[in-house]
Amino acid sequence: MFTFILVVQAIVAALLVTVILMQKSEGGGLGVGGSPAGFMSARGAADFLTRSTTILATIFVSLSVVLAVIASIQHRPSDIDTSLVKQAPATPSTAPAPATGNDPLAGAAGAASSDAQAPASNGAVPLAN
Repeated sequence: MFTFILVVQAIVAALLVTVILMQKSEGGGLGVGGSPAGFMSARGAADFLTRSTTILATIFVSLSVVLAVIASIQHRPSDIDTSLVKQAPATPSTAPAPATGNDPLAGAAGAASSDAQAPASNGAVPLAN
């Protein structure tokens, strides 16, 4: 239904452009000679083209509103495709290895470092416990 109305909208738009371009800028219409009271006289052509423009413009606007309503009703929420999202690489642990107790200097340094938090790898300041 939407596609059909969209095609009709395109046809109406083409007709509207054609009718507008056929008119003289002074409002004289086609300017075809003939009897002044005739259908295709200068006055009759201007009236015909003016009426045609009004009717086609009204149809064009109406179809635009109908298409907007149909589009808003048929709007389905789209699923986000996450197949191209890169996974964050696993960060290696930067914590020092625990002291074994064989080396007295390593034991003291290990005890001191176990109380302090290791700095974050992204430059953030660690919070105090």
